[in-house]
Amino acid sequence: MRGQAQYGYLGGQPVLILKEGTTRTRGRDAQEMNIMAAKIVAEAVRSTLGPRGMDKMLVDSLGDVVITNDGATILKEMDIEHPAAKMMVEVAKTQDEEVGDGTTTAVVLAGELLKKAEELLDNEVHPTVIAKGYKIAAKKAEEVLQGLAVEVKEEKDLDELLKKIATTSITGKSPEGAREYLAELAVKAVKTVIDEDGKIDVENVKMEKKVGGSISDSKFINGIVIDKEVVHPGMPKRVENAKIALINSALEVEDTETDAKIRITSPEQLKAFLDEEERILKEMVEKIKESGANVVFCQKGIDDLAQHYLAKAGILAVRRVKKSDMEKLSRATGAKIVTKIDSISAEDLGKAELVEERKVGDDRMVFVEGCENPKSVTILLQGGTEHVVDELERGMNDMLHVVANVLEEKKILPGGGAPEIELSLRLREFASTLSGREQLAAEAFAEAMEIIPKTLAENAGLDPIDAIVDLKAAHERGDKSAGLNVFTGEVVDMVKEGVIEPLKVKIQAIRSATEAAVMILRIDDVIAAKKMSEEELKSEMGEGM
Repeated sequence: MRGQAQYGYLGGQPVLILKEGTTRTRGRDAQEMNIMAAKIVAEAVRSTLGPRGMDKMLVDSLGDVVITNDGATILKEMDIEHPAAKMMVEVAKTQDEEVGDGTTTAVVLAGELLKKAEELLDNEVHPTVIAKGYKIAAKKAEEVLQGLAVEVKEEKDLDELLKKIATTSITGKSPEGAREYLAELAVKAVKTVIDEDGKIDVENVKMEKKVGGSISDSKFINGIVIDKEVVHPGMPKRVENAKIALINSALEVEDTETDAKIRITSPEQLKAFLDEEERILKEMVEKIKESGANVVFCQKGIDDLAQHYLAKAGILAVRRVKKSDMEKLSRATGAKIVTKIDSISAEDLGKAELVEERKVGDDRMVFVEGCENPKSVTILLQGGTEHVVDELERGMNDMLHVVANVLEEKKILPGGGAPEIELSLRLREFASTLSGREQLAAEAFAEAMEIIPKTLAENAGLDPIDAIVDLKAAHERGDKSAGLNVFTGEVVDMVKEGVIEPLKVKIQAIRSATEAAVMILRIDDVIAAKKMSEEELKSEMGEGM
């Protein structure tokens, strides 16, 4: 019922319960509406899945264009209104934050789980029964995947394996032409930033984008690149054997905390005031010079006069460096971030073989290179246009995450739809051991798994039915790594083909998809308040302030 549901009746008189204009959708109508919205979102990203997936062009309200086939980016850029559809966006967002890859897989799976659930609802199966069956099947799916996973051993071929994992994650994205080279950069970067306890924070790999050149001009920097110029033309543009000071306070004369006025009544007083300012700034620079620093990165401003003194002292200085970059510089060079210039000493300084300002594209950037055992590094990404560089950054982000996942978890799976077909077969067997209607839900879950290889086949222009039949036959013969080669249409061993992905990505995709599907299924009442007009919104905000 819609529109009139905000009224109750008492003795024949209507009683207003919800605000005028509120809409309410209940029961089967609510479920159908939510499932339809979720399915539409899944369909929107489905054509991007796999090596033969297509890209989407998204234009926002300001006219900015994004061209991508990254599931999370597509859904983030789409201005989605429906609350159930927004939950699908959350699935992609969670997948991206947790494991950095598999966003499209998670959304497509969630959509298919809801589609299968709709068929069960038509056959009078209760939503909570379906939800319970899905949860049981998802738990079993994790066990099957753990059994299917291959342990990664520390061996001489580990780098090659990691490169294969990285190339699998970027295949189908626009920068895949240089995928071997990019995979090499990703593996080198992730292996450099591993902590002593074996943990990897991908945030410690800084990605700096610049338009100009081609994708193959992208490079790994064993240190940090700062998108800033040297502040003063008189400063050196290149410093070898750099001793680096990281300063968190301004190299300026501080304003007083309280409102104060200084009355100057004569030229002598003015001169004394200016001389004192000069003395303070000179003293600051002297302190830095005494510590032995020949490079300064300052998080705040540097006064013109201080710049002059630093230039005279032959110190290279960069100002207004972002806090995150300061922390990365600290991890790369071993320098401590100093808050008070008075207390700066030689122990606080970091080291690098070279600090140099270079021209990249149309801009100048400062390179801090040759750091000894850096725990933060940079990948400089270049490409012909802004759209290419943006998509390259998204692809590199996926590569870094999958390599980090494998190095941390040490478990991999074959790709090309192999795990999903194995899950489909094993879950069907498992479903037959369940009693009650949960069995139907577990079977539906098993069927839903086939959507991934089916979509891979469809996007490659192959016959999906033939592909599924061939894959099932291979898995029934015991070939658990059999997946679909989308370029030839043949069923081949994915591990031998080098199409592999982290176990963590697949498990997270199944978890996210199941949780979202179950949550949407359990909704039987949608109460939506009337949208406020701009005038109402302004008056509401005005009252609240």
